[in-house]
Amino acid sequence: MVVYNFKKIAAVPTAGDMVDIVLTRTQRKTPTVVHPGYKISRIRSFYMRKVKFTQQTIQERLGGIVEDFPRLNDIHPFYADLMNILYDRDHYKLALGQINTAKGLIDSLARDYIRLLKYGDSLYRCKQLKRAALGRMCTIIKRQKAAFAYLEEVRKHLSRLPALDPHTRTLLVTGYPNVGKSSFMNKVTRANVDVQPYAFTTKSLFVGHMDHRYLRWQVIDTPGILDHPLEQRNTIEMQSVTALAHLQCAVLYFIDISEQCGFTVAQQVGLFKSIKPLFANKQLVIVVNKVDQQPFETLDPEKKAMVEELGKSSNCELMTMSNVTEEGVMDVKSRACDKLLQARVDQRVVGKKVNDVMNRLQVFQPQARDGEVREAFIPDSVREAKARGEIGSKDHKPKMGRGGYAVTTDDVNGDVNMERRKTERDIMWEMGGPGVYSMDYRKNYLLNNDDYKFDVIPEIMDGKNIADFVDPDIELKLAALEEEEDARIAEKEAAGMGEEEESDLDSDEEAAVKAIREKKAILRQKKQDNRKNTAVMPRSVRGRKKDKHDNAMLDKNNVKKTLESLGVEADGIVERGRERGRKRSRKDADEDGMDVEPVDTSGMSNKELKRHKREEKSKERRSVSIARSHSKVREPSQQGLKDDAMKKVATKKDMLSKRRFEGMSGEGDQRKTVHLVKWMNTGKKRNGTHNKR
Repeated sequence: MVVYNFKKIAAVPTAGDMVDIVLTRTQRKTPTVVHPGYKISRIRSFYMRKVKFTQQTIQERLGGIVEDFPRLNDIHPFYADLMNILYDRDHYKLALGQINTAKGLIDSLARDYIRLLKYGDSLYRCKQLKRAALGRMCTIIKRQKAAFAYLEEVRKHLSRLPALDPHTRTLLVTGYPNVGKSSFMNKVTRANVDVQPYAFTTKSLFVGHMDHRYLRWQVIDTPGILDHPLEQRNTIEMQSVTALAHLQCAVLYFIDISEQCGFTVAQQVGLFKSIKPLFANKQLVIVVNKVDQQPFETLDPEKKAMVEELGKSSNCELMTMSNVTEEGVMDVKSRACDKLLQARVDQRVVGKKVNDVMNRLQVFQPQARDGEVREAFIPDSVREAKARGEIGSKDHKPKMGRGGYAVTTDDVNGDVNMERRKTERDIMWEMGGPGVYSMDYRKNYLLNNDDYKFDVIPEIMDGKNIADFVDPDIELKLAALEEEEDARIAEKEAAGMGEEEESDLDSDEEAAVKAIREKKAILRQKKQDNRKNTAVMPRSVRGRKKDKHDNAMLDKNNVKKTLESLGVEADGIVERGRERGRKRSRKDADEDGMDVEPVDTSGMSNKELKRHKREEKSKERRSVSIARSHSKVREPSQQGLKDDAMKKVATKKDMLSKRRFEGMSGEGDQRKTVHLVKWMNTGKKRNGTHNKR
């Protein structure tokens, strides 16, 4: 489990990018247009909103940067010291402090300018206060240019750090450069650390993982350490020293006895003694490497005695191995893991938690109440069955057959009782075992005679299918059922004879009526079925022909054909329907029997004649468009209104309600047009940028 995941830290933008992000977001998320006629209170709130939004955006961005980076006082001491070595603790805290201070300055600046905007007396003054506020905020951000750049570099390096867990089971490999540490790590883990025949190939910490005793272990490969004072060690060496100082692990100190690394055995022993305080409270294993080049048995006696003395004085184990021949590699890994595992168990036993658990455990030892010996009670019937060999065996152990499972007929051992009842398992192994044997369920049939269980059931007997079982009395039962049905029908008809009315129709007409009713029922059912998932057609087009593929039900030819099939004279009906579908005119009204008295126009003047003609035309138009029984109400009292004044008010409101809504542009509408600024497009230009926000 990885405790710290520095890869989740968000990227830190530069100061210029931060200004662009903040101002662009303000422009995009806030109103941009002040329309003429705005009240001064609305103008103030317009610009106050921009200042507040900009301050909130900056606070969110800067606060996220400060929160994402780890606090040195809250993380593990190993990571705290590692960051101090790599990035300088003071510089790191100073950069985060500057970002936090800038956030506080911008908050106070926004409060001051919002207070000033509350007293702005004109559009121009409010706008200038907004420009001043945003400009000063951007100036504060630009002053943190160095802090932003430094924190971005720290973030990049933190994301490349190995994801190691300081609390898990760990093997730490250390020693002089080029003594075989990285090669050992590649052998025991799935890591792929670069290995080269020169010193300081490994310049940072590398982590690999392996499995031992069904547990996950992490192996840390550290850069090489040279034997000189702590103050003179560089950043690469200090990473190894930090890991040795803070991680609870098993330390593997590598010694190259072949001296191919460029350092003598005496120098390697001296380094061990100089960093020995870092091995306190850790499981230590001294690994003598490269025995394929220089066997440890043939090593110079002085050097050999020096190495052996080192192991005895440090109370640690001395082991030999070779990465090339892989001799002793697995032994070294297993021994180091076992030592660390035992140490972790001992540490937990010594801890306070064990006492808490022990207090909840109670162990009882039974005490003898007297000196009498009480043996196990075995019934006499069981003893006799055992003596006869019917239960168990002489040595009280279950006997297995040759197949390794159950006793079969092939097992002729005298200890096996072949007369006992066979189980289904025994039969299975006799008949070939699982996958070959198929159980015969017929032996479990419940029949009157057990001899019938295994009889073969014929499929055809006497020319009939056995599956279709025929009752011998089926004919008599069917005849009785039909007689009962006829009797019930007769009783029902006799009961309903007095209720039916005599019909005036003959048999043919009754058949036609019955056919019509059945047809109507079918059409009604189809209509209900079609109405479930289809839209309701308007009455004006319902049943009409809509295209050449549509067989319209109300087409005159279809109607005529349907009526003729039912024996109805259809010519008159179709003609009446055709005339009814035509528009009603004044001529039709006159033909219906409405007598219109002719007006004598012989004695009229030209003016009166024109007026008469206009009235006749208006009457004709009204007669076509408006039904005579629904003429328009003229008097206000008939419309539910008091007088003409109320009628005018109602008419005006009706007109206003029917007027279409025309939306007006508001302060939230953004108008992005190209503005040609005079000073950017006229006159001479000096060298440099001409950016304008």
